[in-house]
Amino acid sequence: MFSFFKKHKAKELKAFLSGKVVPITEVEDEAFASKSMGDGIGIIPTDNKVLAPADGEIVLVMKDSKHACALRLSNGMEVIIHIGIDTVNMKGEGFECLVEMGQKVKAGQPIITFDADKIKQAGYSTTSMLVVTGEGSAKNINFNSGFEAKAGEDIVVTFE
Repeated sequence: MFSFFKKHKAKELKAFLSGKVVPITEVEDEAFASKSMGDGIGIIPTDNKVLAPADGEIVLVMKDSKHACALRLSNGMEVIIHIGIDTVNMKGEGFECLVEMGQKVKAGQPIITFDADKIKQAGYSTTSMLVVTGEGSAKNINFNSGFEAKAGEDIVVTFE
């Protein structure tokens, strides 16, 4: 029975935040909207706790700004999660990164928290992105948008 689970890894990414899921092309940041870093989705958040979208390993942490991190799944797929737009300029103010490089995480595990009011007071958008920066062995990646997602529950990306 256990070998079945090893062979058939999860083929989905869950919402990393609760909120309205929008196509990446609709976020207010040209670098993301143009897909220059990869395809993905945006979430206009209704909460402030970022959850790991799947089991994986943390392969990037923005230590100074704490506004983004990246995860590598067992199939080699890499995703970056970026909180807010231009929030790197806040230099970590209002963000808490709960993970470090090389750390293994489980789907639904909190990885970053942020203060949405501080982001807005600083003049930035809280719209947050999940971008597939490397496909690994994944094929037929589909991004689901146009709905209100619940973090850790609703599926925002599927793949084979």
